[in-house]
Amino acid sequence: MAQTKLEARSPLMEAAVGFALGAVGGCILGATEDPVDKTLAVMTTVEPLKPVMEEVRIVGALGLGTLIGATALTTAMTSVVAGVILAAAVASVFVATRSCGASHTHSVGLWASAGLAGAFGTALSGATLGVAVEWIVKNYGMVGLLWALSIFSVLKPPLHFVFKFLWKQGEACCTLGSETLARERKQIEITESQQRQRVAVQIEQRILTLEKGGSNSGMEHQTTWANERRQREEIERKKMESEEAEMEQRTIQDWINSVVVKHVDFLAFSGIPMTVVAVVTSGFGVFGYGGHPSVFIVLLVLVAVIAYLLLKSSDFKFWMLVGCMGMLATFVIAMLTLHAGQVVVTTAMKMQAAGQKQSREKISARMNHQSCLEALNAAFFVAKLCQLGLGATVGGPLVRRAAGEVKVIVGAALLAGGLLAVVEVLAPALGEGGKAGALLGVVGAAGVSVGAAAAVAGRWSTWPGTLGTIAGLVIGALGMGKGHIVNIGLQVPVAYVFAMTNPF
Repeated sequence: MAQTKLEARSPLMEAAVGFALGAVGGCILGATEDPVDKTLAVMTTVEPLKPVMEEVRIVGALGLGTLIGATALTTAMTSVVAGVILAAAVASVFVATRSCGASHTHSVGLWASAGLAGAFGTALSGATLGVAVEWIVKNYGMVGLLWALSIFSVLKPPLHFVFKFLWKQGEACCTLGSETLARERKQIEITESQQRQRVAVQIEQRILTLEKGGSNSGMEHQTTWANERRQREEIERKKMESEEAEMEQRTIQDWINSVVVKHVDFLAFSGIPMTVVAVVTSGFGVFGYGGHPSVFIVLLVLVAVIAYLLLKSSDFKFWMLVGCMGMLATFVIAMLTLHAGQVVVTTAMKMQAAGQKQSREKISARMNHQSCLEALNAAFFVAKLCQLGLGATVGGPLVRRAAGEVKVIVGAALLAGGLLAVVEVLAPALGEGGKAGALLGVVGAAGVSVGAAAAVAGRWSTWPGTLGTIAGLVIGALGMGKGHIVNIGLQVPVAYVFAMTNPF
């Protein structure tokens, strides 16, 4: 769909409206900062880190970084796609049964129901995956997590064909709901036919009256013809509205199907590159080569080869782009994990040169602790960026499809705020893993609002509107985010880039 400018206003009005809309998206983004940071702080304390620290000796620093990074990104991607698919299913049923194009009220109901389902699905799936990852790590360690991630990645491609088949069957069932429009169209045709027959009878009666020498100027006939004309105009109006509603219904359903197909492909294939990297580097660690320099060389070559093959593809798709980005993010996490351990070694060597000797066991324990700490911090932050960006890829296209910038920005912000409150209330029952996954889902819902605001910034007819929206987004995020300049400074550009991307 071609991008169109927003309704023209005065530059000052555009700046004010843009600032308000941007501030809404920025505030909900900033509101997620503190809860996420607190959850991460709890997860990186000594007790939760013990199961991870015990396993770092097995898979090595690089293996630990790639494994935790791939798991965090897989969790983030899966929860977003689950939310999008649930929202699409609800929207599809709503479109088929309520003929949303017939009235503005139905359109509002469509976006509200789909948004609620998407936000709930993202948070719930995130919490479920978080609990599952936490349980696997505590009971089976990193090797168990490696097996779970590998099995999940292997099962996704065949399952996505099954899901597409089931979606088509569900779509066929939903089309039965179009009988409402069919009945309306049939009723209009019957009414139109009856009106034509009635007019034909009246014409015949009028002809007979004239043949018998009757009057041709009675008020009764003029009134009759005026009523018939009004009825004809009313029938034409209803017929046009029905055709427009049916066309709108078909257009929305086709777009929903396109969204589902793209996201199912994305879920099935985008995680494979980073899973391959995690399996290879962790495999080196399991076989006793976790700290060997060759692991770094193999990792670098593997990332370069996979990225080259994906980017060289003649049929480049959205999942390939995100797959490359996820793999590169996993590589960065692995480098940060390795670097954290090397910093400990460097510090120990400087202390030893200064006469402060430390035991090898103490240095090794500090290396493992720092590596685990860095792996979790980096993986969680990258997963949050991924969740925010994928949410923005939903919000941006919605605004460009004229879904209503106010509805998308404010509605997504309210849903994210409500989910944030629910997660805080249910935190004791969710546990740390479940809470972390649910909060990532909240970030995804906030990303819809931020992405919509970013898309609005590019659609104003004047620069004041664009700059006002950006200023509101940044100021709102910094204000509610308690001045986390580095985090916000990285998240806003990521949200903007993904909002401008059209994967559909």
